[in-house]
Amino acid sequence: MDTKTFRIGGVHPEENKLTHEEPTQVAPLPQQAIFPLSQHIGAPAKPIVQKGDKVKVGTMIAEASGFVSANIFSSVSGTVFKVDNAVDATGYQRPCIIINVEGDEWEESIDRSDKIERLEHHPELTAEKIIEKVKYAGIVGMGGACFPTHVKLCPPPTEKAECVIINGVECEPYITSDYRLMMEKPDEVIEGVKLIMKAVGVNKAYIGIETNKPHAIDLMIQKLMTNLDIEVVPLAKKYPQGGEKQLIDAVIRRQVPAPPAIPINVGAIVQNVATAVAIYEAVMKNKPLFERYTTVTGKQLKKPGNFLVRMGTPFGQLIDLCGGLPDGDNKILAGGPMMGKAVNSLNTPVGKGQNSITVLSDMDAHRKEPQPCIRCAKCVGACPMGLEPYLLAKGSAMKMWERMEAEMITSCIECGSCQFTCPAHRPLLDNIRMGKQTVMGIIRGRAAKK
Repeated sequence: MDTKTFRIGGVHPEENKLTHEEPTQVAPLPQQAIFPLSQHIGAPAKPIVQKGDKVKVGTMIAEASGFVSANIFSSVSGTVFKVDNAVDATGYQRPCIIINVEGDEWEESIDRSDKIERLEHHPELTAEKIIEKVKYAGIVGMGGACFPTHVKLCPPPTEKAECVIINGVECEPYITSDYRLMMEKPDEVIEGVKLIMKAVGVNKAYIGIETNKPHAIDLMIQKLMTNLDIEVVPLAKKYPQGGEKQLIDAVIRRQVPAPPAIPINVGAIVQNVATAVAIYEAVMKNKPLFERYTTVTGKQLKKPGNFLVRMGTPFGQLIDLCGGLPDGDNKILAGGPMMGKAVNSLNTPVGKGQNSITVLSDMDAHRKEPQPCIRCAKCVGACPMGLEPYLLAKGSAMKMWERMEAEMITSCIECGSCQFTCPAHRPLLDNIRMGKQTVMGIIRGRAAKK
């Protein structure tokens, strides 16, 4: 099979796809659901409910507070317990809405049937109507970035989309939620892709899938036999191929320049397969985004699995479905082991970008003692952005902010390839992440003064 991949850097961590062939289970409803108001990049949503209000599944509970923001909908029916602060996946106390669950009553406008609605049967769906429905439904990038999708579907007037690229790569170890989605809802994925194509006015789309998912590749190719506008692109296994810039390079051989350049500058719009399904459900089924596929996994878990989870469900409840926390010390990650962030509470709620909960034992999570840099340059060879991680980490530790900006620290995608490959176990990404946040703050401050 002819396979492509991106050209700069990359690593090959152990896959550990423990739940690859585990069919998705519907997770039970929580007793209480927690909805952080910041489940997306951009301005937090504003609550439009208050204590004592009754809500149904699909009731809007917070509205976008700007163009780069997203509406939030209740995933449960019941009574608003309070509008307060709670710890989210970042580890910080953030504003949220807490709802006590009572039954499972859905808004009547949501089509709950399994019938597949085809775009060709709905000529009334103009690009404007599709984008309007996506915006209302509160859809964000569900691969983890959580960028409001309607913004991506409205590129600047100076830019023209040439193609849509669908990310079915799932290169992060352990995670299998996107794979299960492609295997279980292929028609919804494809109709979602067609809607994205119509929304942005292109007649070509690619679905990138790594070759460690041969069943998904075969199924998608079979489903698209008569559709020449959507092409399945088998990709060689390499991390971080799911990064937008890496995926674009792998699929259409174009490289996105350094920030502020974005994919549309090379004619591409990238969306995750889960986002495509959410778009299909929003446009064709009037279903806002309030549930998602999530993998709960770890080598020590008794029954790791894939789940259809209502937003606001606590991590602890899902881990209990997998047999509970293993004995001994554990690290719980929101995400996978390469880019996931450790959480400090089992009450952390599942949000829109939560594709995985990974439980690592102390042995798997324990870091080795950092040693002096041996100047091997492995981190440079591994960096998919062509940066010099050893330099960025050192400069960040020394607070050399002007130099770090000049060395393009803002181009770092925080994939962790440098730290993964370092034989001296240096905390490269930790320092770079801190430096990148500081430099971006300086850049924003400078722009605000103009």
